[in-house]
Formats: sequence, structure tokens, C-alpha cells
Amino acid sequence: MAGVELLPKEYGYVAIVLVLYCFLNFWMAAQVGNARKRYKVFYPTMYAIEAENKDANLFNCVQRGHQNSLEMMPMFFMLMILGGIRHPLICASLGVVYSIGRFFYFKGYATGDPTKRFTIGKYGFLAMLGLMICTISFGVNMLIA
Repeated sequence: MAGVELLPKEYGYVAIVLVLYCFLNFWMAAQVGNARKRYKVFYPTMYAIEAENKDANLFNCVQRGHQNSLEMMPMFFMLMILGGIRHPLICASLGVVYSIGRFFYFKGYATGDPTKRFTIGKYGFLAMLGLMICTISFGVNMLIA
């Protein structure tokens, strides 16, 4: 496995956190599926219309919580993968904080009151900032090395 031996041993934690986030994503997707049944919003409808469904806001909040997590996932993965090369333990730790924040972001959003997504979920954004700093450090180190 050429190249893998160049990664720090602790990089395994980065990989584990990324897989754990995949499980979180599967769980959120299942919650959307359950909400589709509960609120009678059938495929291919992405978002319910309030004029047609009295529970549209509740469903849309569940859907939006997952959708936002999907929108952020490529940036999270890229920052974890690159920043983790230089700072694997810090990135893995920040990845755990981000994942926990995403869980609570989703749970808060799914209440039907979007403002509740930030109660604990806001800490995920701080973790993302930390991942950006780690990735910048990696990039700068590559330029001067």
C-alpha cells in the first residue's frame, strides 16, 4: 500500500471518525424516511407544501436538518482528510465535536422550531473552524517544507 506508510499512525482515528459520521448520516436519512411516512410526504417530493399538508413544517424541518448536513459533508470530509495528515489527533477530536454538534443540530431542527438547531449544534461550526485552521497549517507546512 504505497503512500499509506507515509501517513502518521494516528491517522486511523481520522478514518474512524469519518466512518462514524457516515453512520450518523445513515441515521439522519432513516429519520427523514420515518418522517415521510408519519407526515405522508411521498417520493419524489423533496419538501412538503403547507397548503397541501398540515404537517409540512414538521416534515420540512426534518428534511432540512438532513439536507444541511449533506451540504456540509464534502467540506467536512475534505478538511478532515487534509488537515488530519498533519494534525490527526486534533482533527479526529474536532471531527467528534463536529459530529456531536451535527447530531444536536439535526435533533433541534427536527423539533419543528429551526432556532433550536443552534442550542448545541452551534459547536459543530466551531469545530469546522478548527478543521480549517488545521488544513491551513497542513498547506502552509507543505509549501515551506
